[in-house]
Amino acid sequence: MRSKTLAHAIAMAAAAIANSAFLFIPTAGLAQPAPPAQASATTALRALTLQEALALADAANPALKTKQAQLAAAEGVQTDANALLSSNPQLSLDQTRRAVPQAGLGTETRREWSAGISQTLEIAGQRGHRRDAAAAALSALRSEIEEARRVARASASERFHRVLALQQRVALEAEAGKLFDDTAAAIQKRRAAGEDTKLDANIATVEAERARNQLALAQEQLLDARAELAATLQLPPASLPQAVGELTLPQAKLTLGDLMASVDAQPRLRALQDRENSATAKLRLEQSSVYPDVTVGLNVGREGPNDGRERLTTVTVSVPLPLFKRNAGGIGQARSDLSQVQIEREAASRDARATVSSLWLKLNSLESRVRRLQGSMLPALADNQQLSLKSQRAGQIGLLELIVVSRQALDARRDLNDALADYHVTRHALEAAAGLALEGTQP
Repeated sequence: MRSKTLAHAIAMAAAAIANSAFLFIPTAGLAQPAPPAQASATTALRALTLQEALALADAANPALKTKQAQLAAAEGVQTDANALLSSNPQLSLDQTRRAVPQAGLGTETRREWSAGISQTLEIAGQRGHRRDAAAAALSALRSEIEEARRVARASASERFHRVLALQQRVALEAEAGKLFDDTAAAIQKRRAAGEDTKLDANIATVEAERARNQLALAQEQLLDARAELAATLQLPPASLPQAVGELTLPQAKLTLGDLMASVDAQPRLRALQDRENSATAKLRLEQSSVYPDVTVGLNVGREGPNDGRERLTTVTVSVPLPLFKRNAGGIGQARSDLSQVQIEREAASRDARATVSSLWLKLNSLESRVRRLQGSMLPALADNQQLSLKSQRAGQIGLLELIVVSRQALDARRDLNDALADYHVTRHALEAAAGLALEGTQP
């Protein structure tokens, strides 16, 4: 027969686990309790919401800033391409001092000069091709900047939800550790009084130690996750983020049709399409360069003796003969670049659709799993808790049975927490793969 002291301690522990399990039943979401402090004396926790984390990712992500730094160069190329002519005019000035011997009169010194200007003209539409290539390249870079922003946001969101889930896990393990410690302490007192066996005491001690080990493991994982999120957001070394929010199932449900319709509009595919357009324009530019440029010049000058100066006006036209150099190397390289971009775009489009389809199936599976846990397993475990309490009070079950029921409730809570974390990570990966803005944020 169990003593009233032990029965009371075990009943309180089981009731606390049962009440905790009921907290996970609502389908609206999983409230995020405040986790125990994990920071050292030199490390402070910085509370961050998901929107604040995404804003920091926009402002501090190194890959995004690197892409943005390339914008000035692309804009400069476009400015040069929009110029009226591809080359500057050339100005020439000649000054000649001529000594002319005169029969019987000595040497006459004549000072002659000439000035001219020349301009090379493209005659095969190279300017238009150059402008098209520069404009497409600039558009591609802007799309790549948007894609880098989406990648940075997706990474920040994934790590944010991992921290959020681990904070919940630490709180859960701390609660479980307290429950099993209380149970072990009560059994140790009963054994010291000679009313219980060593086996019961050992079982309770092992369960308490397992709970402490799970708590330590969760705390270590939380520290690593916070460090990864801090690195993603470029936070100071002495500041670790504390995620603020809830793990919930969103009200809006994504459909496969809407996701597939937005695939072609995602920044990465737009960038590849612009790169293909730029490569096409560059190929046409290389092909048109086979036609020679025409150089037109105008020269004026003064020549002759001092008493009979002649004014000369000369118009020159020069055209190189395309006999040997036909720009085969430039055309071949341009064709190769165009083919590579086309292959990359086609593969990226196929991979994007396959990724969206795969992630959509995974998301539906995760949502079903979460709803099953919330709608059937947790209520059933809560009923088991109530039944075990009644059975324990009636003396029909012992410590081992009560520990099994309690551990099932704790495992179910862990499963729900992990499933919700996986759901959010998968949802944001799906939105990023389809080119959608992250939920609740603006691109």
